Amino acid sequence: MLTPGRMLALKIIAPLTIFGVLLFMPTPEGLTPEGQKALAIMALTVVWWATETLPNAVAGIVGMVLLVLTGAVPDTGDALFGFSQPVVYFLVGILTLGLAVHRSGLAERMATFLIRFAVGSPRLLYMQMLFSFAALTFALPSASTRGAIMVHVYEQVLNRWNIPAEHSLHKAIMMAMGSLNRLGSTALLAGGITPVVASGLLGDFSWTQWFVLMSVPFYASLIFGGTLLYIFYRSGFRLDQTISSGRLSLGPIRSAEIRAGAIVALTALLWFTDFAHGLHPAVPALIAMVLILSPGIGLLSWTEFERDIGWSNFFVIATSLSLAHALVTSGAAAWFSDSLVGSVTGLQNQPLLVLLALCVCFAVVRMLVPNIAGYLALVIPIAMAAGNSLGLNPLVCGMAVVVVGDSVVYYPAGGTSGLFIFQRANITAPEVFRFGLVMTLVATLVLFVLALPYWNLVGQPLVK
Repeated sequence: MLTPGRMLALKIIAPLTIFGVLLFMPTPEGLTPEGQKALAIMALTVVWWATETLPNAVAGIVGMVLLVLTGAVPDTGDALFGFSQPVVYFLVGILTLGLAVHRSGLAERMATFLIRFAVGSPRLLYMQMLFSFAALTFALPSASTRGAIMVHVYEQVLNRWNIPAEHSLHKAIMMAMGSLNRLGSTALLAGGITPVVASGLLGDFSWTQWFVLMSVPFYASLIFGGTLLYIFYRSGFRLDQTISSGRLSLGPIRSAEIRAGAIVALTALLWFTDFAHGLHPAVPALIAMVLILSPGIGLLSWTEFERDIGWSNFFVIATSLSLAHALVTSGAAAWFSDSLVGSVTGLQNQPLLVLLALCVCFAVVRMLVPNIAGYLALVIPIAMAAGNSLGLNPLVCGMAVVVVGDSVVYYPAGGTSGLFIFQRANITAPEVFRFGLVMTLVATLVLFVLALPYWNLVGQPLVK
């Protein structure tokens, strides 16, 4: 049996061995030496992200440094490409906004109000929770932070009703919070790391453009996934009594909550009206950040900002964009997509079957790469290049990567937004994996039945 020290050494050495093999093997036909280096570096980084052998930010920085040292990119500026993109600073702005809303107490007030609005019915409690996944995202973008606040409020309700962790109602609520909460975030460009990384890889999106394209598939997945969870755990909703949530105290509203609400309203207004002023979504987010950190009217000190903002996300996104940029500019993404295209050449005249075959590949990669940033950085450039070669709309292929990959959680440790919830609720890994498979089918059906026809209506058909 391996000791923890030897296991750690194996997790470090094995990926480095794979990296060395890919780096020094004969260059495959059609692949440039730079592309081979970029693929080797991406493989190393993604494996480290998937196994979390190194902190995610450190793994990304190592990959970025290797781009320079191996000559996979022409110069250091190309390796630092991700740090020059506005979406990185957009993320910092929305993380600051979410932190301020949390610290002010406004987020907990909103969650408590929504629960009290359920008037004590288990079914209404569950329905309003699904609604809150979407509604609270406008004020609290991060699914992780939202879940951390909501889980305590819901536990108060369940504890007062003496509902144990093994009860079906308890499992339904906690499974939804761990697996479906993230869907409300991805529908919004300001919804956290997934839409920020994806939008940076897919192209330059306004807040409105992202919402128009992504709200339908992700809200539909949220509704269908929530309905299936209700069916799976329906026995838990058949109670002789109702849940008393009226005693959840809101307390008097504070000045900090008013200021937080005003800043959120101003930021949301600027995002909703981007069609009129043309500002990149990063600009309103940074305006909110300035207001939050301003003495007198602000909600956070600079020390609190430095300590609690979650800088790991900043480096993960920036390095993900740099690695994906290297795949594209070195020709590695095109070479990989050509290899993928060769396997589906017989389906070239059947675009729906081609996309279905690609979606199967997306799901398999997602199972192997639990880290969402690594999955997106690896798969989106390849999918877009493959779509372009097959006569498909590359943007639709890239958006399909997001829909299929971010609608699922296969493992309790598959994301920070669900890990602590699954642990607290005693939900087992097989339960999470089974529902992950169900959500893979749901996301695929939503993509083909709803998203593709809808995207066609808004000017993004599958076939170019």
